[in-house]
Amino acid sequence: MPQRASKGRPLTILLSSPRGFCAGVDRAIQIVQRALERFGAPVYVRHEIVHNRHVVQELERQGAVFVEELDEIPGQYPVVFSAHGVPKSVPADAEARNLLYLDATCPLVSKVHREAEVHYNAGHHLILIGHAGHPEVIGTIGQLPPGAVTLIETAEDAEKLEFKDPTRLAYITQTTLSIDDTVGIIDVLRRRFPAIHGPRKEDICYATTNRQSAVKTIAERCDLMLVIGAPNSSNSRRLVEVAKSCGCPEAHLVQKATEIDWNWLENVDTVGITAGASAPELLVQQVIDELKERFDVTIEEVSVTVETTHFKLPRALTA
Repeated sequence: MPQRASKGRPLTILLSSPRGFCAGVDRAIQIVQRALERFGAPVYVRHEIVHNRHVVQELERQGAVFVEELDEIPGQYPVVFSAHGVPKSVPADAEARNLLYLDATCPLVSKVHREAEVHYNAGHHLILIGHAGHPEVIGTIGQLPPGAVTLIETAEDAEKLEFKDPTRLAYITQTTLSIDDTVGIIDVLRRRFPAIHGPRKEDICYATTNRQSAVKTIAERCDLMLVIGAPNSSNSRRLVEVAKSCGCPEAHLVQKATEIDWNWLENVDTVGITAGASAPELLVQQVIDELKERFDVTIEEVSVTVETTHFKLPRALTA
């Protein structure tokens, strides 16, 4: 049943589902929380555990300390690696420093890492479709020796590639990209290098796929789409792009309700709301509460699927 509030002019909210936390993000946050319970504070975390300031600040309140590199840890404290994955040099460095480390890498990212190693061991040069500088990309490239991976970001990049042996190639993808974007790049790779190897299906994660599908379902019905997520969250930025490309005239990425420019809603009758895979539901509800303060709101939740994926925690935290 639609829910109604009684303030201001009418506004319909189309609430996209699935949205927010995925199984990999939920697992990573649980790893930090369980480590704090088991070992006590402080527990160090290399890089943001997930790309969301609210999550980071809440874990800091519980006793987590976030650092960018292991040499910032002032002693032999437990350290957690972020959900995005890390180069092989990072756990090697942790072992050299005698640090207890827990790997919160999303299992779907770990799957890409394993694929990269399999292709490399088979004598293939790897092409990685992803965004330069993103932690997941840095971690994936760091699974193999220098020069073993070529990073491309666009179909234009793929058109320019040249290799001494074009018959010994394989491609992998960053998990949080837009499906539509990667399909075009992969088409170019397969046309130019017919012998190229790749995964049986693209490595776009189930959560990215589902959140994009849900946005596509409501985009044409919306005058405005609000995506709750961090500006450094790749999957959140992609949701903005998907909304615009699928018929929503205006879409904005906001971290929280206080970032909404209310001028955006001046002539809006229907607003869509979704959240990136690292954004907690609390932030979604706060946005809805702010809308209820200003409008006579009707909420319609539009679901494309129910997610049941669950990832186990490391044995070190469950034994």
